[in-house]
Amino acid sequence: MMRVLQVTFCAMFWTSLLYADVELPSIISDHMVLLKADKVPVWGKAAPGENVSVTLNGQTSECEAGSDGRWRIDLNLADSSQGPFEMVVRGNNNLKIKDVVVGEVWLGSGQSNMEQDVRGQEFAKDERLTANNPMLRQFITIKKASLKPEENTEGFWLKVEPGQTDPMSAVGYYFSKEIHRHTKGPVGIIKASWGGKPIEPFLCPDTYDSSPFFSGRRESSRAELLNRNSPFFNRLDNTGRSDRSNADWNPFINGSTSDSEGWVNVKDGGLVEHPDLPKYGAIWFRKEIPISASQMNSPKQLVLGFKNVDFFHVYFNGVQVEVQDREDHTSVRSLNTVIFIKPEIMREGVNQLALRIFAPDKQYQMAWAPWFDGVRQTGGWKAKHEYGLPELPKGTRGGNLVPLHIANCSIFDGMIRPLIPYAIRGILWYQGESNTPRPHEYAEMMRILIHGWRSQWGDMSLPFYYFQLANYKEKKAHPDESDWAELREAQLMTHTEPNTAMVVLIDTGEVKDIHPQSKDIAGKRMAKIALAKVYGQPIPYSGPIYESMKVENGKIRISFKHADGGLMSKAVPANYDVMRKTGQTAPLVRNSPESELEGFAICGADKKWVWADAKIDPSTGSADSPQAISGQVEDTVLVWSGKITSPVAVRYGWADNPTCNLYNKAGLPASPFRTDAFPVSGGAK
Repeated sequence: MMRVLQVTFCAMFWTSLLYADVELPSIISDHMVLLKADKVPVWGKAAPGENVSVTLNGQTSECEAGSDGRWRIDLNLADSSQGPFEMVVRGNNNLKIKDVVVGEVWLGSGQSNMEQDVRGQEFAKDERLTANNPMLRQFITIKKASLKPEENTEGFWLKVEPGQTDPMSAVGYYFSKEIHRHTKGPVGIIKASWGGKPIEPFLCPDTYDSSPFFSGRRESSRAELLNRNSPFFNRLDNTGRSDRSNADWNPFINGSTSDSEGWVNVKDGGLVEHPDLPKYGAIWFRKEIPISASQMNSPKQLVLGFKNVDFFHVYFNGVQVEVQDREDHTSVRSLNTVIFIKPEIMREGVNQLALRIFAPDKQYQMAWAPWFDGVRQTGGWKAKHEYGLPELPKGTRGGNLVPLHIANCSIFDGMIRPLIPYAIRGILWYQGESNTPRPHEYAEMMRILIHGWRSQWGDMSLPFYYFQLANYKEKKAHPDESDWAELREAQLMTHTEPNTAMVVLIDTGEVKDIHPQSKDIAGKRMAKIALAKVYGQPIPYSGPIYESMKVENGKIRISFKHADGGLMSKAVPANYDVMRKTGQTAPLVRNSPESELEGFAICGADKKWVWADAKIDPSTGSADSPQAISGQVEDTVLVWSGKITSPVAVRYGWADNPTCNLYNKAGLPASPFRTDAFPVSGGAK
């Protein structure tokens, strides 16, 4: 049974549609996009020695399952038309996968800014309701952390059709729109992300363990997590507060909720307080959810919110759709438990939601009424206790259960490894916010991530493109150190890895929203990289990247790569964004009011930074020179300050939320950088 934060019934361990020998992972399912390439794996399980064949678009390939029952067939789809097709897998049983298209496939992973769905984009309301391009699709990978390698991860494919885009990665959606606009073919995004997570759970254990920097850390960190939970469970056992239910749960899940049978009414939010309900113990909650016929054409999100709850079971129409218990506590607790409900378990009309909470030592609360398909399900709950526990003995309160989804490599083993070897064109990565407290390790962990994933996919040149963190938090009046700037520097260092590239987002962020409402800009900039580097289009794809510096007569001259068409300064706006969802802005106070360029700081040998004046020094080459014609215009930037007579170093955009306005003439922003190697707050150098 699935025991993860998000759950769908698209598949059981391999797939719920299978009743005989041949089985498929859930990603090989209806509406999928297969890569247009000469080696496209289809794999699964069967009886040992069973003959298996796969037929698609008139092409049939065969193999024999191994002694462990595993089989794999590689299709040659390099010359395939786009479809749609029906794929037939034959063994002792026959499986039909409907509506298969052939085109481009990209994996989108990372934390919340990759996960943030189209529904979360305030300015995409109309597009959510009207978008209709069935050649654009996403596979929604259900969140699953694991302390061991998993063979399958749950999920489902969705097509871009009216009302179906809500769960899709917004940045992946806008990226796929741009790729499709240029290639005219199907584009699939595999969304495999988990908000709020550092990079460590995404790392491949093989590469992580072999790193001289992190050898042994995975085992020690997992042992530490388990040890942190031991006192919690020991305390429950020693005080008789472990879950001990042997009751028949069926009447609570499916039976009547009448007052005569002990069910009482409780409110949707706040402490659950009722004279007939215990403060501690096992308590059941029931609610009816109406579903219309039009809602049953795709999986829907059920979002629950509760506080001070470590253990719970969730049932929808009698089917368990979520669980966190003593044996499996890899889920995220409290406010956002998101569950995908598949049409197979919905019914038109009234549906039954049942929730069992086990509260051994904390008084449980409902945060708010649950949401189903974006609509709050108000009206309160029916509640009844299964059994109660007495008041806590003095001195026994304390300690919290630590969910194991934060363990190093746990998301890779639970969510990423099971996707392999699905054929992909490349990887899109948006993560780093959760690592800003420890930026000094990030560059090495990015290297481990890239090498590990490429190794597992068997392609060490697999494109790996990523987003640099956007500007965030309050603006500062003086140059200072910044963990966010250090993390961006670590990301910038990664672009030297072969076949990688970075999207700069330093102009798209908001003061009070770590999830900028600018995923359209991010997706389009990422598409420029893919179009240039993968699809062969002769377009600029990067903003200016620092290359070198030279001290000249009390000033510092900065040279850049990717000064496509020349450098330019954008007008500094009168206001900056505080929170776009609410339209909140604030007046912008310039740090260098008379300067052409904002965002530069300079220092002397004393390492005391001051804001600098800066200007673009145009190339001395003629407009028809080979450099200009090729786009390699050698514009530079001169930086100086009247307060510094002998400058030694320059920084640009070195802040959580800098004001900066250097671009190339392709309209792409320069990456923040520093020319110095001074020790910084996170110890990166």
